[in-house]
Amino acid sequence: MARTWATLGVDLHLEPAGPGVRRGLTDALREAVRTGRLAPGTRLPSSRSLAADLGVARNTVADAYADLVAEGWLTARQGSGTQVADRAVAASAAAPPGPHRTPHRPRYDLRPGSPDLASFPRAAWLRAARRALTTAPHHVLGYGDPRGTAELRTALAGYLARVRGVRTGPEHIVVCAGFAHGLRILGEVLRERGTDTVAVESYGLDLHRDQLTRAGLRTRPLPFDERGTVVAPPPGTGAVLLTPSHQFPMGVALPPDRRAAVTDWARRTGGLVLEDDYDGEFRYDRQAVGALQGLDPGHVVCLGTASKSLAPGLRLAWMVLPPDLAEAAVRAKGHAEVCGVLDQLTLAEFITSGAHDRHVRAARLRYRRRRDALVAALATAAPAVRPTGIAAGLHAVLRLPPGTEQAVVQAAAWQDLTLYGLSRFRHPDATVPPLDALVVGYGTPPDHAWAGALDALCRVLP
Repeated sequence: MARTWATLGVDLHLEPAGPGVRRGLTDALREAVRTGRLAPGTRLPSSRSLAADLGVARNTVADAYADLVAEGWLTARQGSGTQVADRAVAASAAAPPGPHRTPHRPRYDLRPGSPDLASFPRAAWLRAARRALTTAPHHVLGYGDPRGTAELRTALAGYLARVRGVRTGPEHIVVCAGFAHGLRILGEVLRERGTDTVAVESYGLDLHRDQLTRAGLRTRPLPFDERGTVVAPPPGTGAVLLTPSHQFPMGVALPPDRRAAVTDWARRTGGLVLEDDYDGEFRYDRQAVGALQGLDPGHVVCLGTASKSLAPGLRLAWMVLPPDLAEAAVRAKGHAEVCGVLDQLTLAEFITSGAHDRHVRAARLRYRRRRDALVAALATAAPAVRPTGIAAGLHAVLRLPPGTEQAVVQAAAWQDLTLYGLSRFRHPDATVPPLDALVVGYGTPPDHAWAGALDALCRVLP
């Protein structure tokens, strides 16, 4: 038949077959219920609606329904319409049953890299979403600009200039779905520029190194000392990936002389600095360190994200690009990877209304209290363990006695506490001597679990 869809609130797909229209329709409905494609309680279209869509007589549909009610496959009550009866159904052949395994969630989670998701500002975000959707012009709901909505790029240009010292305009910002997505786009841009080697920090996220490797680039670790990364890219390096405002995971800020040195290297060689400005809003015992991009907008790509200030599930991030790279980045991103327009408009409204600043100030105070509680607990329960990198950010590095890192991580697992050791973040080709330490994320647990997580941590420390 030409039409096989019936509509009453939801669509119903049927393909009647066999001798006779009534029998074919009855068999098709019975099979849909028997296999579970129509779940118990599903309301079926009225006989008039289904007959119109199938192009058959209404009495044919009514008779088919009556047959299946008599057999117990359907139920019919005055005023409630016809529904699928509550009965056991066979498992679908396309999806054989198997054991349902729920991933184990640790009782306490101190892994770095995530904020307190329980403190996401739901009410303020919802207000921003309503305002953004109410005032949005119709055209923004189309396929859109691959750079991102003009509203968000304009809001970001003003916010980053005010808070991070970034110098840019909306036309040089490209919105992407997370830092890793931005790095993947930049990997393609670097290849087009003839780059085959990127210098990275000795300690950093393997996820980021893997993105560069999958883009066909080689990563080479930079030296590291007590002042942080030694910015001395080897010959042949076309780009450097850094976390200058708050090195991850060691927690130090790149000193002014090294900030100047890396931008001088970029100008002298034509190289690029890829700046991961991942948690620049959170500082406690020092003045904020501005984005490196402010020193040389022509040679630094500043990548930021809402993952730490709000939530990683938003999948909203941005690249602030040198003017001569903006179009290349848009081409590499393409039109098929445009981030959700409504979330972009909501973030723009959240920023311009001042709600983002209010949320960050409240979060900064909450995280500082947690950090202070961590430092106090260590001083009492494990005075030999020295916390470092705690002037900013959402994590601390706890130095351990030599040779104890893996034992502590294993002991934590027995306590149902998830911890990461520093060795997890070390580049496999790094020449710096290995250090035994923990990277403790104090942003991850919700407020009600923080005290318990802290007690569990202290129990496993040497």
